[in-house]
Amino acid sequence: MKTVKQINLLLKNEPGTLSGVSDLLGANGINIIAFYVSTEKDEGKLHFVANDPDKAINVLKTAGYSIEVRDVIACVTPHHPGGLNAVLKPLKAASINVDNIYPCIGTGDITVLILGVGPVKEALEVMEDNWIRVLDDELYHI
Repeated sequence: MKTVKQINLLLKNEPGTLSGVSDLLGANGINIIAFYVSTEKDEGKLHFVANDPDKAINVLKTAGYSIEVRDVIACVTPHHPGGLNAVLKPLKAASINVDNIYPCIGTGDITVLILGVGPVKEALEVMEDNWIRVLDDELYHI
């Protein structure tokens, strides 16, 4: 399946917690290439894609973090007014819900979005049928 790995972490919502994760990953040569953070009261959630997901998973588990890994879709999105709908409308027509969506950092001349959707296999088929470019491991090297 043409997907990338999203790593999910539950964190305390207090100063320095997110910075600590970033320090740990950076010290181990791991780059966060896309991320989404949300907080509610004392809890924070970090969803991210790393350039080396297997190493990131190992480093975080070794450091004692409880993580979840989810297959998500990385797709190239037109960068013009209404371009987001080139991705969203076909999913809507197929009754596929988007659980979360966030952009990649530093992808040069292309705009890449990370989509958490269910079911992934059907979403990939819809994207292929609508000529939406989907990235897999190549995303880790952009």
